[in-house]
Amino acid sequence: MSHINSPQAPEARGETSPHALQSNGVSAAGSIVMAVAGSAPAYSIAATTATLVAVAGLGAPAALLWCGIPMLGIAWAFMYLGRADVNAGAAYSWVARALTPALGFLSGWALVISATIFMVAGALPAGAMTVSLFDPTQAENVPLITGVGAIWFVIMAACVYFGVHVTARAQWIMSIIEVGILFVFAGLALFRAATTTHAGPDFSWDWLGFSHLTGQGIFVAAALIAAFYYWGWDVSSNLNEETTDGHKSAGAAGLIGVGIVFVLFEVFTIATLIMLPADDIEANSANILSVLGDVIWPGIGGKILIIAVALSTIATLETTLIQVTRTLFAMGRDHTIPSAFGRVSPRWKTPTFATLVILGISLVLFVGSNFLGSVGDIMSNAISSIGLQIAFYYTLAGVAVVVAYRRVLFQSVKNFILIGLWPASGAVFMGWAFFVSIPGNDPLVNWLGIGLIVLGVVPLLVFYPKAKTYYSRRPLEVPPELDKKAPAAIDLRSPEQVESLPDPNTTAIPQIRD
Repeated sequence: MSHINSPQAPEARGETSPHALQSNGVSAAGSIVMAVAGSAPAYSIAATTATLVAVAGLGAPAALLWCGIPMLGIAWAFMYLGRADVNAGAAYSWVARALTPALGFLSGWALVISATIFMVAGALPAGAMTVSLFDPTQAENVPLITGVGAIWFVIMAACVYFGVHVTARAQWIMSIIEVGILFVFAGLALFRAATTTHAGPDFSWDWLGFSHLTGQGIFVAAALIAAFYYWGWDVSSNLNEETTDGHKSAGAAGLIGVGIVFVLFEVFTIATLIMLPADDIEANSANILSVLGDVIWPGIGGKILIIAVALSTIATLETTLIQVTRTLFAMGRDHTIPSAFGRVSPRWKTPTFATLVILGISLVLFVGSNFLGSVGDIMSNAISSIGLQIAFYYTLAGVAVVVAYRRVLFQSVKNFILIGLWPASGAVFMGWAFFVSIPGNDPLVNWLGIGLIVLGVVPLLVFYPKAKTYYSRRPLEVPPELDKKAPAAIDLRSPEQVESLPDPNTTAIPQIRD
């Protein structure tokens, strides 16, 4: 008996489809660049270090380490799920097919909500860094920072709108400069920490253990913040339909991306603790990296790192827009939200309606953020609430891969560790952090983080009658090359059968057997 896993897409048959993204728009190397840019190392360090240190103190490096290990497990989950199902919705589609469609929809909804909140959290540092280059005295001028950030956001939305080729080229330029600067300064930081006196304590290996993470809720709060550091690498999975050999290269890019940013996060967090006194870290929450840069390279270092943060922030605004628009596109294509979200520009092959809607909503949020307090207050609440939403859909993805591949987990040690044990451990860690953190969170964080996920039940119920295809989609199938018991996939279809097949992105695909 033979079976068919994925019939040809309409564009492969010479057809044009209103639901077809630009194929082969991103190379395998470009996918890695996207994954690194999605985690936004310079931005994450600048925007989140003060928040993490405030919660974990000298345990900040340990929080990044012990969250990074399970995060790699989730990256393995994304890689293997992507090999079974190439879909721009990523976890939205995978969780639906491996677990249940309702949880799949809420996974996608959690990403959409977290990405939308991030538009405020991401644009503020872009505005803050830009303002700091010209007038450092305006570092806490929220209206000015918001306005400048909004301008950057509109520019990035235009890049996303005008095609994935434009997006990929922009990311190559911005990310290579950003990561190059960071590695140079990481080396300088290690050299200065080893050879000069400094304002903070001397490094100790126990910073990487649990001794500084004890206490009521400290480890849990630190884990959610650390999850925010890493979040974004999975943009490569949302681009899998547009990536060359996307069923393999998109997932591998996520793994490589997590590894690269982990090294940078650890070095700069340790350097911050060693070189800056606690008061300076607290007082410079919005631009901690520029202050550190002045210590590492007096006179010019701060300005150079401001450029890196500005590039990183602009780049991650772009990758976040990609994630949210591709997820909305997949939802619209499946009719689980208005179908207009699932159509693409005939010329640019990008989700036009989804991009314009997110642009409008984000600009409204920018204006509203002016009434929420200082930049530091806005960032702290946004980071913590996004951490909850990240933990939610990463947990479900980790469970999904174990369920989908359960038949082959014990066929080899590799399968057991990389498809079973590691992703399952990542799912347990993320789920534990999600639930245990709730009692200790600020009420606003829970309202934003959990309340907005629950709000997803409304569109789920409203559009359920129109989305029967999505809610009756066939389960994920293990790729034949990973299933020793699977027969060879032989295509027995005639040209007439191929022509009559529905669009695999919008319709359940029946099994065809000999």
